[in-house]
Amino acid sequence: MSAIKCVGILTSGGDAPGMNAAVRAVTRAAIYNGLKVKAIYRGYKGLITDEIEEFKTQNVSNIIGRGGTILKTARCKEFMTPEGRMQAYETIKKHDIDALVCIGGDGSLTGARIFASEFNFPIVGLPGTIDNDLFGTDSTIGYDTALNTIMDAVDKIRDTATSHERLFFIEVMGRDAGFLALNGAIATGCEAAIIPEIATETDQLGELISQGFRKSKNSSIVLVAESPITGGAIAMAERVKNEYPQYDVRVTILGHIQRGGSPSAFDRILASRMGAAAIDALLDDQRNVMIGVENDQIVYVPFNKAIKNDKPINRELLNTLRILSI
Repeated sequence: MSAIKCVGILTSGGDAPGMNAAVRAVTRAAIYNGLKVKAIYRGYKGLITDEIEEFKTQNVSNIIGRGGTILKTARCKEFMTPEGRMQAYETIKKHDIDALVCIGGDGSLTGARIFASEFNFPIVGLPGTIDNDLFGTDSTIGYDTALNTIMDAVDKIRDTATSHERLFFIEVMGRDAGFLALNGAIATGCEAAIIPEIATETDQLGELISQGFRKSKNSSIVLVAESPITGGAIAMAERVKNEYPQYDVRVTILGHIQRGGSPSAFDRILASRMGAAAIDALLDDQRNVMIGVENDQIVYVPFNKAIKNDKPINRELLNTLRILSI
């Protein structure tokens, strides 16, 4: 039987829809198993500033459908230093916290891995990021909701693009990952998606133009993943203006609208399953792992693999998009 009596929970990095559902699941699964729960506000910063509160089951009532995170989130430069992490560890000991559940993206899990190794401390991570860029899980918490937000926005932009016979470049989040752009393009019937994973292999914009992508259409929409590799939607539009001035080009950057909103049913269920699994993992003496879902089954992914391994794009989806955009 595990010696864990008290679990700390925090959300870190960029917020993602479904984080509250995960907080709820971790809290209630811990209480169900006889554990105390300490909520840590503002991510790793809260460990340094001692913003910690004990949570009971009522603290997480009616939050499953709320966007953002009730625990707040913050960047914390102090936690990147050995001195800051030592201060965080002292706070953990002060509150008798025996293990942590960290909900966040690759940066947050990187911090968790370093902290866990320095202090031999049990940490389980949940993949909370709209980017879907963590290796070892088919989907991350927040990705499905962000994809649906993109779909709704692009559907609306399609109305005006058609009315004015324009070429729209729409920039979506994802940092260096093209999952939102590629699947968003398929879901909205876009003509193309420009993603960083293949930017070094082919001139995606040149290929798009050369195929005569407007021969049978009076408007076109291209989703562009925000990335230094792609240059983003503005760079794409500037290139079209310079090289193909015959096109009437517009740019829309969806920005932080993609992070907000009530989580989808898929994200609520995913976060609930992962949150409960995090407590199961700790009680099973698992540590330094991220909870993932592969082929609808819960899996434990070592932090090193989740963070360091690149999650590959499904190349069949690229071909599907090309076929359906004629």
